[in-house]
Amino acid sequence: MRKEIILLISRQFLARLFKSRAVYPLLGIMLILLIYAAISGVSYHDHNHFREDHQEMARDSWEGNPDKHPHRMAHFGTFAFRLKHPLSMFDFGIESYTGNAVFLEAHKQNMVNFSEASFSTGLLRFGELSMAMILQTILPLIIFFMGYSAVVADRENGTLRILLTQGASWKDILFGRSFGLLIGALLFCLPFFLVAAILLVSEEHVSAEIWMRLMLTMFIYLLFVVVLCFITIAISVSSRSSKDALVKLLGLWLLMIVLLPRTAQAVGSYLYPTPTKLEFKSAIEEEVIKNGDSHNPDDPHFSALKDSVLKANHVNTVEELPFNYGGFVMAEGERLSAEVYSKHQQQLMDTYRKQNSFSRVLALANPYLAVKNLSMALSGSDFESYVDFQNQAEEYRYLMAQKMNELQMKYIGASVSSSEGKVNVVGREEWRNFPDFEHEQLSLGSVLSAEVFSLVSILFWMVLAIWMILSLSKKAKAI
Repeated sequence: MRKEIILLISRQFLARLFKSRAVYPLLGIMLILLIYAAISGVSYHDHNHFREDHQEMARDSWEGNPDKHPHRMAHFGTFAFRLKHPLSMFDFGIESYTGNAVFLEAHKQNMVNFSEASFSTGLLRFGELSMAMILQTILPLIIFFMGYSAVVADRENGTLRILLTQGASWKDILFGRSFGLLIGALLFCLPFFLVAAILLVSEEHVSAEIWMRLMLTMFIYLLFVVVLCFITIAISVSSRSSKDALVKLLGLWLLMIVLLPRTAQAVGSYLYPTPTKLEFKSAIEEEVIKNGDSHNPDDPHFSALKDSVLKANHVNTVEELPFNYGGFVMAEGERLSAEVYSKHQQQLMDTYRKQNSFSRVLALANPYLAVKNLSMALSGSDFESYVDFQNQAEEYRYLMAQKMNELQMKYIGASVSSSEGKVNVVGREEWRNFPDFEHEQLSLGSVLSAEVFSLVSILFWMVLAIWMILSLSKKAKAI
């Protein structure tokens, strides 16, 4: 291969591309879509302000409680709100379907509610127009349209024979056409990341890790564009006519964007069915009752626990204990119920991961899936980010409940068995001393470790696409 010839062929391809009037309407459409997606992204991310305000309101309500019994405070509870990642304005991911707030209280693990989908019409199932969606679904069509005739048209009009007789090799021609198509595709792609960077600059407290995420996202999409350009040129050189190449590329687009992703979801859901919400909660309640119900005075587990506690403290009645026995029972009941919930929750999340594993495996056959998975993960809008929020909220709920039980054991008299009245109370400064819930995003290292397979997949496709070009350069024909 000779660099000068490759650059010459690339410039010739670009000159021919922009002489065509069809490319300018495409640029205009992409610009309009970019503006709309950017506005939607800003509006989408601005929901953070509402969530932060509601988190502050929940905290004010918590701290505003007067002196009262700690068990009442445990049931009063508070809210945890999930904050959007700054890059979610680029890729909405699954956030519209996962919920963003959960009520935290003692003895009960509530579901994350108030998803965008629950307040939207059925049109949401067609997808939201984010910058990532445009790059993943519409950009491939534009690349295919710009490059479907890149080589086959030259064969049809006899230009290929002229190029070959003038000293250009097949490698020069194919890589030159690929490089020219890549430059044309980048004109459509790079403005999206420029706008994303501008939007990040307008954000407050943007860390270096977030900028690193944006750079990695840009690198992933660059690999995706390179793969698409090489595939387009490979199909163009191996087709008999321009029409034949266009039909093949459109079929490939349908396979990548529509058929394979839907098939992976359907197969995963069929092989690994998940319980309904009612079945999930019923299974937890049944196991909690089986292991021990702290609210049932005749429960065998807690009857045995009472005997062992009295024996260990060398007393005959709970009134003689050096702590409030009711708080001790509530702490034990909270521990048991939390263990049961965590076990069932982990089983449910593992089932969802098994369903999602089909999409990860199919990424080897579909670079679109690899890019989609990586884009969502780096934007903090994927499944694992949502699960991490659930885990953080549950950990906070458990610590809150156990702190209230600890206060009851410490400050409420041993002879007190009720939470009624205004005498057996704890000072409100105890509520204020307990820290507020703060949602922390997954670290970049955790994200990349969870998406190693997708990263390997896109690199595999990069190598495969280059191999395709090299292989075709040895057996391509000018006639």
